[in-house]
Amino acid sequence: MSDQSKSKSAELSLEAQIEALLFVAPGTVSIKHMAEALELKPRAIEKGIKNLQIELERRGLRLQKHRNEYKMVSAPQLSEQIERFLNLEATSRLSAAALECLAIIAYQQSVTRPQIDSIRGVNSDGVIRTLLSNGLIEEAGRTEGPGRPILYVTSPDFLQHFGLAEINELPPLKIEERLDELDKQENADNGEQELLKS
Repeated sequence: MSDQSKSKSAELSLEAQIEALLFVAPGTVSIKHMAEALELKPRAIEKGIKNLQIELERRGLRLQKHRNEYKMVSAPQLSEQIERFLNLEATSRLSAAALECLAIIAYQQSVTRPQIDSIRGVNSDGVIRTLLSNGLIEEAGRTEGPGRPILYVTSPDFLQHFGLAEINELPPLKIEERLDELDKQENADNGEQELLKS
């Protein structure tokens, strides 16, 4: 970087410099890559990102984090206005099977097709192909087990589609509560059947 361009970039805040890098980036960008481009330490970039996130809360843009990389996206609250502005047709809806498969992948993060099939109880090949073609999931490598099945994770597009800044914003699973409800319902049904028999 020349001395002249260093002095011009020094006039802009670190947050503005990070914002510019993310604006022009075609995809997600690592902290390390931003630190190299701005000739700063990664710790400074992390602090700048936190400050930028606070600044953006009042504006129409957000930072999205996926696997410790960042991307600039529009605020999810503005999705209807943006679709109308860009004359986008209503996005295609996902089937119940696709949503079920997507939920498994989102909450498991690094799951194989056989594991998904085991949870769902049916073959998931077609659903996984659909999710891959829609860009909502991506391959993340292979396991070391027999046959070396592909591992699937959610993609940055998944986060954007559901208006999440990072995967940690998914609502918590309430499996224990749901199992308790099902047990109570089953016990109540069994009690009713006993009454009917007597």
